[in-house]
Amino acid sequence: MIGGNESCTAGPIPMSYLTCLTYILGEWTGVEHIEDYLSYAVYLLWVLFPLAVVLLLPGVLVILFYTSILLLHIYKRKNELKEAYSNDVWDGARQMSATLWDGHGRIWHGYELHGTENIPEGPGLIVFYHGATPADYIYFMARLLIQWKRRCHVVADHFVFRLPGFKILLDVHGVMHGPREECVSALKKGCLLAIAPGGVREALFSDEMYTIIWGDRKGFAQVAIDAKVPIIPMFTQNVREGVRTLGGIKILRSLYERIRLPIVPVYGGFPVKLRTFIGEPIPYDPNVTAEELTAKTKAAVQALIEKHQKIPGNIFRALMERFQTQKKED
Repeated sequence: MIGGNESCTAGPIPMSYLTCLTYILGEWTGVEHIEDYLSYAVYLLWVLFPLAVVLLLPGVLVILFYTSILLLHIYKRKNELKEAYSNDVWDGARQMSATLWDGHGRIWHGYELHGTENIPEGPGLIVFYHGATPADYIYFMARLLIQWKRRCHVVADHFVFRLPGFKILLDVHGVMHGPREECVSALKKGCLLAIAPGGVREALFSDEMYTIIWGDRKGFAQVAIDAKVPIIPMFTQNVREGVRTLGGIKILRSLYERIRLPIVPVYGGFPVKLRTFIGEPIPYDPNVTAEELTAKTKAAVQALIEKHQKIPGNIFRALMERFQTQKKED
């Protein structure tokens, strides 16, 4: 019996490897004209490849999260004989994971941070617009830690604390549930604290118009009043062009409101230009109510959006901004 390879080389004109492979597959499957099916499959792969890339790129952030978690576990084992895992022990781990994220921000987004002079030396409450993912805040936190040696705690949604394996990452970086008393306590200890009042709802259902979705939330303002600290507004340019959501589908919004889990699909992971801008602080004023301070803060964040973001956001334009040589002025 003649083997497939022998059949391919038989005759006056030897077959190419691709033709040979087609011939072997045809004999194995018994399908005639299999080369037509293969051509169609290659065509479909070519057509669908950009869609696959768009859907898979956000997974890079998940990989980075779990890479950070793995490094923290390794660091923990290395220092497990240290007494009570003191803060000094974890400083190296924070620097390590911050370097990982800052490197990703620099390479993939050309990340820039402007207005750091507006961050007070003491405690302060940073209030920011929430993109589809919190990647921009993580880049900010990493740059702040690396260049200015300052930690910034952050309030996260409850579902984050149920993600498998995330506990060590959240503990090391000072991520908290956000009860008012805990936030006030952290600020009174002299810490920086960040919060996105829009939370998951703003992340999933805002869009390229950069609509602020805070509802009637004013607890963050009461925290700043109780702790007697300034509020510092913050916004990241092009944050919604990096990753987009399908939050415009009404049934997904209804489903979220029912179960309160972020099940809205995201796509993108585009290497758009990201610039974080920190606005002027809103000082503590004992005569201002929580409602008034909320309105002031929302207006300050809106002003940053209007000043630094072209609306509606455009992915192609955000990509082209990577090639601008002159930085946008603060």
